[in-house]
Amino acid sequence: MNKSVAILGCGWLGLPLARSLLGAGYTVHGSTTSANKLNLLSEAGINPFHIQLEEQKVVGPIKAFLKNVDVLLINVPPGLRNGGSENYVLKMESLCKAMLVSGVRNVLFVSSTSVYGRGEGETTEDTAPAPLTESGRQVLEAELLFRSTPRFKSIIIRLGGLIGPNRHPVTRLAGKKGLKNGDDPINLIHLNDAIHVIRTVLEGQHWNQVFNAVYPAHPSKKNYYRKEAQKRQLKVPAYDPPTSETKGKWVISRLFLSFDYSFFSSILN
Repeated sequence: MNKSVAILGCGWLGLPLARSLLGAGYTVHGSTTSANKLNLLSEAGINPFHIQLEEQKVVGPIKAFLKNVDVLLINVPPGLRNGGSENYVLKMESLCKAMLVSGVRNVLFVSSTSVYGRGEGETTEDTAPAPLTESGRQVLEAELLFRSTPRFKSIIIRLGGLIGPNRHPVTRLAGKKGLKNGDDPINLIHLNDAIHVIRTVLEGQHWNQVFNAVYPAHPSKKNYYRKEAQKRQLKVPAYDPPTSETKGKWVISRLFLSFDYSFFSSILN
């Protein structure tokens, strides 16, 4: 495989991922929706492109972005939080059409464990997805789009909740009361490990596989967020007593670990 990658979405995860790949000798094309970030990408050694996905078309130099690229890495979450109403699947279909007229035949799609929905018990890549949210439903449909297109080889990576520099769920939970499901296990992954997993499966060329990427430690939400709040001198979030005996889901990175790969950035430090 040529060491040339296009990263669609050089944000909180995509930019440090691009830097990591550059350090490993890759040529990296990177996209941003903000023209103000083009210089930032260029200064990092990334070939910068201003590209915007729309439901009916891709705006920007998509042909140049995909030219002479071996792998397209899609790192664009759906904008469906806080009442967003975009059609993420149509955007991915527009992207897919652009890929089909390019030379790119390998795609790595950054997905989410939200496709498993509420779930209960041990959840592996063999567990049938059952998304509850509109975001999870559309992400799953986008997965299937790339997996079912015969001309593509694909890798799907379902990331758990991302934590890392200036990003941790406890900051929005601090001081809140009446929170539910406090006995449910957490399913998180540190930014460094997310990059590690993506690079590892890409370099291992594990095409046409689906990987969970969640750190293999699953303390309860109430215990974990209490400790994290205390560590940061924040108000401890308060969870209501459980109203049922459901135990939530813990997502296992079974396939990744089966290749004797490992995680290294603990979420518990």
